[in-house]
Amino acid sequence: MMEKSNPWANAAPPKAGSLDPIASDIAAVLKRMGGSAHQSVVIDCVVAIRRQQGETAARQDLVTRILDVLERYRDLFFRPFGEGSMRWALKPEAA
Repeated sequence: MMEKSNPWANAAPPKAGSLDPIASDIAAVLKRMGGSAHQSVVIDCVVAIRRQQGETAARQDLVTRILDVLERYRDLFFRPFGEGSMRWALKPEAA
């Protein structure tokens, strides 16, 4: 059986010491998407990555964790169209 390749594997996460694995996944997704993407796209892609890695948590639990990481890592991620928007971007200095 042929093993599926990870389409995000070549998108390097930002350099950091002990970065939350979900933050690394989000950064890889945003980098692969050209630096920014709609929140729903980021969530869907990160959930897919986590599932491929064997994550068994309920989808809603993963969504909650992803949103929490986006908010906690404001040194890496920001909303390029303002706080009311649903778009997230990777800060240029983190790219």
